[in-house]
Amino acid sequence: MDSSLILEYAWTLLILIGLEGLLSADNALVLAVIAKHLPDKQKKRAIDLGIYLAFVFRFAAIFLITFIADIWQVQAIGAAYLIYLGGKHVYKNVFSSEEDDSGEEANKPGSGFWPTVAKIGIADIAFAIDSILAAVALAVTLPNTPLPKFGGMDGGKFAIIVLASVAGLILIKFAANWFVKLLDVRPGLETTAYLIVAWVGVKLAVITLAHKDVGVLPAHFPHSTVWTIIFWAILLGIAVIGWFVSGKTDAKKRANDASTS
Repeated sequence: MDSSLILEYAWTLLILIGLEGLLSADNALVLAVIAKHLPDKQKKRAIDLGIYLAFVFRFAAIFLITFIADIWQVQAIGAAYLIYLGGKHVYKNVFSSEEDDSGEEANKPGSGFWPTVAKIGIADIAFAIDSILAAVALAVTLPNTPLPKFGGMDGGKFAIIVLASVAGLILIKFAANWFVKLLDVRPGLETTAYLIVAWVGVKLAVITLAHKDVGVLPAHFPHSTVWTIIFWAILLGIAVIGWFVSGKTDAKKRANDASTS
């Protein structure tokens, strides 16, 4: 391939990896929250298995990207799931009474190891739809390469999307384990995490509403500068405000909680 083409692809790959890094932070925080009720020895394993399931989906989704991009119902389901997941937990934490929350989450139905792995996998699948659509939107602007086609797209474009997706999952894996530890120090970040989930769901809903077969919003709006600034400003606002209002638990209380668990 021409050297200028290689440089253009390499630069785009770096941008995609950076984008995956940004998107993986909120994803990782959510996975950590979902797994936080498990015993310490099972948390990391549940997150790892959930990410492995998500990797299988992402790899398959890249082959089927034309299906995901063209069928707005797939995007709508992902948006609805994220908004439901975030809204449900925020409502429970903000509006429910202490008596409703007094029971341990670990004893609730569907909160065992394998159901938790399934929840992690489903959550990451929903996040993956947004991530893959963002990667494809950037990759399709690249010129074609001499490489054979894969998944209905140019081989070079397919390759950088795969590499960026793998990088994103690696970042999620390490970040999620770090967030598990952070949640012990700042448990209030759980509500922040689910607010971010709901907001990412709104982003995916905007993409759905701008789909050519829906047409509620202009087709260019999800990729416009105005919406990009609005989305990231609110996302960063949620994260920053959540950090300062989450509060810390002192070391003595954490030690007592660990001894009684």
